Amino acid sequence: MNRKETTARIIDYGVVAVIRMKDTDRLLKVIEAVREGGVKCIEITMTVPGAVEIIRQLSGIVPKDVLIGAGTVINEETAQKVMDAGATFVVGPVLNTKMIAACTNRDTPVLPGCYTPTEISTAWNAGADIIKVFPATTLGPKYFKDLRGPFPDIRLMPTGGVTIDNVGEWIAAGACAVGIGSDLLDKKAIDDGRYEILTERAARMVTNVRKARSA
Repeated sequence: MNRKETTARIIDYGVVAVIRMKDTDRLLKVIEAVREGGVKCIEITMTVPGAVEIIRQLSGIVPKDVLIGAGTVINEETAQKVMDAGATFVVGPVLNTKMIAACTNRDTPVLPGCYTPTEISTAWNAGADIIKVFPATTLGPKYFKDLRGPFPDIRLMPTGGVTIDNVGEWIAAGACAVGIGSDLLDKKAIDDGRYEILTERAARMVTNVRKARSA
């Protein structure tokens, strides 16, 4: 897929699962569980030791409908490494125009982290495919509604503070997709090996996104 097609797939899926795990065996079970529930967009953060190699391994073995991306990418050099490893999209916690250029030059979707209207506008004009609004916890869905006025065409994705229960509010406020971590990836369920709980939570998440989109 090219950059445009991958971006469309991210938006269609609607949910990006943000995963911070270094145990590849358990990670595969987590991915399989959430995929069964309908979550097929996976972000492996660079805060995980050996994240680049994990992305390389996953890219060669996950089902073709699963997108493996890299998160917490803060500079151009790291972006190049994760793309070399097979990352199909790149997410950052901050705005870095060189990182954006590195990704667009390689036809890879890039989702830089932004907080203010100025940052959002700068990132979009630099070529960002989706703007990761972060941390969304302190902003809330109303902030998205306010942004839709001056930025009706910019694709926004909140990360931080998104839950299964409130995801509908974010979608209704104008989010094209959402990033979610702990509320989807229940730590106790993973520790206990109860992956069916992750499948159930993923299914609820996807259902709530679809309901909000069709409302």
